[in-house]
Amino acid sequence: MSKMKTRITELLGVEYPIIQGGMAWVAEHHLAAAVSEAGGLGLIGGANAPGEVVRDEIRKARKLTDKPFGVNVMLMSPYADDVAKVIVEEGIKVVTTGAGNPEKYMDIWKAAGVKVIPVVASVALARRMERHGADAVVAEGCESGGHIGEQTTMTLVPQVADAVEIPVIAAGGIGDGRGIAAAFMLGAEAVQIGTRFVVSREAVVHENYKQRIIKAKDIDSAVTGRSHGHPIRCLRNEMTREYVKMEAEGKSFEELEYMTLGALRRAVQEGDVSKGTVMAGQIAGLITKEQTCKEMVEEMMAQAKTLMKWE
Repeated sequence: MSKMKTRITELLGVEYPIIQGGMAWVAEHHLAAAVSEAGGLGLIGGANAPGEVVRDEIRKARKLTDKPFGVNVMLMSPYADDVAKVIVEEGIKVVTTGAGNPEKYMDIWKAAGVKVIPVVASVALARRMERHGADAVVAEGCESGGHIGEQTTMTLVPQVADAVEIPVIAAGGIGDGRGIAAAFMLGAEAVQIGTRFVVSREAVVHENYKQRIIKAKDIDSAVTGRSHGHPIRCLRNEMTREYVKMEAEGKSFEELEYMTLGALRRAVQEGDVSKGTVMAGQIAGLITKEQTCKEMVEEMMAQAKTLMKWE
C-alpha cells in the first residue's frame, strides 16, 4: 500500500497517519512495536509506572522494532518527573501527554529534540499548548475510553483545527477507515486509535477483556465519576452499576476512588471484567474480531483511501 503524507507523518517519520493510544496497562512494548512495524506510531503508556519501568519498556520495544515509537506521559502520575527525564535519557523523539498540562517539561524535551503532542479536550488548552511550543495536539472527544472531557470528537476537532496552526490529531470514536476519513474532513491530519488496538493479537491483554470489547453492543458504554469531575468511560458491568449507585447516594470521592483501586489492572491482566474497570470507547460496538496490528492498519487505511479518493 502506498504511503500517505501529512504534516503528522512527516513530523513523526511514519508511513500512515495513525497513532496508537497510550492506554494504561495496555500500551506496553509488544503493542507499541507492533503498531510501529505496521506503519503507524506505537506508544508506550507511562501510566503510573516508575521511570525505570518505562525505561525497561523502551529498551524492550527497541529490540522488536527499529521504527519510530513514542511514550505517553500521564501527568497526574507521581512518577511523571522521573518519566520525563527517562524520555530524554533514552533518546525518545515523540511524547504525548494526558491528564494535565506538560508545560513544566517543555524546555527539557524541546532542548532534547523531542516532539511534544499534548492530548487536549478544549480549544483553550490547544491554544495554550501551541503557545508553549507543542508540535501538534490530539483533540480527544468524549467518545474515547478512559478519562474524558465533555466535547464530542465531531464538534471538538474542527474547532481546534480552526484555532491553531499546528497539526491536529483526532481521537475518540475512531476505529475504521470511515472514522479516519471523517476525521480528515473535520480538519485532522492524523488519528489516534485506542480501543481497536486493545483487541489486536499483539496486545498483552487478558482474553476476557478482549472478548468483552468484541462482544460489546452500541449501548454498552458507561461513564462513571461525573459527580466529582473525573469522568471515565468504560463498559457496563457489576462495578459500573455499583459505582453509579454510590454516586447517586452522594458517596465521597475517596470512597469511590477506593472502590476502583487497581480495578483497571484487574480487568486487563487478571481478566476480571465483572468487578474490574473495562476501559473502552464508544466505538467498541463496531469492533468484531481480533487481528494483527498490521491487518488493522492496512484494512483501515485501504477503506479511508477509497472513501477519500487518496492515491
